[in-house]
Amino acid sequence: MAFKELISNPKIIQAIEESGYTTPTPIQEKAIPIILEGRDVLGSAQTGTGKTAAFVLPTLERLINSPAKGKKSDGPRVLILVPTRELAMQVAKETAKYSKHLSQMKTVCIYGGAPYPIQNRELSRPYEILVATPGRLMDHMERGRIHFSRLELLILDEADRMLDMGFIGPVEDIAAATPSDRQTLMFSATFNKNVLGLAKNLLKNPVEIAIAAEQTTHENIAQKVYPVDDLSHKYQMLDHFLEDAAVTQTIIFTATKRQADTLVEVLLEKGHSADALHGDMNQRQRTRTIEKLRRSQIRILVATDVAARGIDVQSITHVINFDLPNNAEDYVHRIGRTGRAGRMGTALSMASPKDRYLIKDIEKFTGQILAPNVIPGLEPKARTSAPRKRFAPRRDFKKPFFKRSGRR
Repeated sequence: MAFKELISNPKIIQAIEESGYTTPTPIQEKAIPIILEGRDVLGSAQTGTGKTAAFVLPTLERLINSPAKGKKSDGPRVLILVPTRELAMQVAKETAKYSKHLSQMKTVCIYGGAPYPIQNRELSRPYEILVATPGRLMDHMERGRIHFSRLELLILDEADRMLDMGFIGPVEDIAAATPSDRQTLMFSATFNKNVLGLAKNLLKNPVEIAIAAEQTTHENIAQKVYPVDDLSHKYQMLDHFLEDAAVTQTIIFTATKRQADTLVEVLLEKGHSADALHGDMNQRQRTRTIEKLRRSQIRILVATDVAARGIDVQSITHVINFDLPNNAEDYVHRIGRTGRAGRMGTALSMASPKDRYLIKDIEKFTGQILAPNVIPGLEPKARTSAPRKRFAPRRDFKKPFFKRSGRR
């Protein structure tokens, strides 16, 4: 199937072709016709499956083919809600790319951490599509700068992540402020209990589209797990990984912001080009760091889950889980940062004895067995197969201890 069989507007087709795409992905092939029919959609699709285009392309087609109601000053015709600043910028960029030949289709993007005056100026001018994070959108709504009297389409992207971040209240308040006859699209990595509950409240007889199950295998990503004993063992393992010349660019995931900063300090001391990405950084710092990664000015990005969500850098060859995530869904999102655009990628995870249940959850979720790998000379001393009755409290994340030279 070609895009011309799904989208009729020649200017949108031109933008698609200029982007280098010829064949729709499964989520695009299934979602676009249903969205064009005006039906509500509950879709499950992982990052990297073409999900953004699956809702942006039919949205543009609908806006072009149907007259707008109300005045242009009455707010957007389309609202796209996303959980993070990085994803907001990414979605806005994709929307601008596909609408570049549609002069009347202006997109405005608002998110926390950016100056209000600039956003106020953008919102004061006519626009059709608004991409926003819930917190900043609520701020503008409370100040009376945004109205939804002519809104036709509400889109929630990565709904599961928004709920995990505690945005269920703002999302419900925002939805309540939009017209009841709107069309609603909700996309999520998984249909968990919270997502289904929100969908029941916001969607009307939705068509369910599930693509995630067949995408979670990540066949183009080699996944390896390495048993480790403790923090010192992790550092030794990481040194071994980074000595590999094939690791041209990597994202290393840690559990906390403090851990990310500490690990960057260690890597810089060892001569690596590295930087951190986490929620304590302001938007200018985050944008500058991601741009350095895109330009290959840094080899290593140390990140937390929330900060790295939505990053689309095709040059990432490896993902390293210094700490495993707390759930299988986050594991899938993490490793999806590599192996982009049909390339091969590698995901390396370190697992201590206490992580064995997380490994089981990941195997169950992905349908893949993650057999333990051992590096000669770095074998774990602890047994990882037999469960232990008690575990020692987790140590604080500190720099590794180095052997003394013998001098006092």
